[in-house]
Amino acid sequence: MSVMLNDAPQGRKALRLLKAEQEGRLEEINKEFLCDPKFSNEEDLEEKLVVFKEKYMEFDLNNQGEIDLMSVKRMMEKLGTPKTHLELKKMISEVTGGVSETISYHNFITMMFGKRSAVFKLVMMFEGKSQETAPKFSGPPPERDLSSLP
Repeated sequence: MSVMLNDAPQGRKALRLLKAEQEGRLEEINKEFLCDPKFSNEEDLEEKLVVFKEKYMEFDLNNQGEIDLMSVKRMMEKLGTPKTHLELKKMISEVTGGVSETISYHNFITMMFGKRSAVFKLVMMFEGKSQETAPKFSGPPPERDLSSLP
């Protein structure tokens, strides 16, 4: 008995192809924003779009081009500010205008340059800063005596 496998890429190769395809789609959307006269006054527009694309791809867990509820949940937990499902749904609704349950890249860019969802925007902008403020200790904890206890 022989098993025929199809020639479709699998495993890491399939993931790499999927990521490359997604990056191409996001790059096309970036080009639209670069040509849009509404954003012509934005400083360092191209550099900002590159950073936004990287962040978006980082949190697009299913590689479908949309950030869903679980992706936002993971992002908030990574930032140390876990939210309930209702809070996450409200954040997504603010970004999408209540139209969708997932955040498309276009909605994400519009949010980052616009006034939609101030909370979500601030979280994304200051992600790096929150990592810096929480020092990570390594090694065993310092020795303490009874006088140092509260």
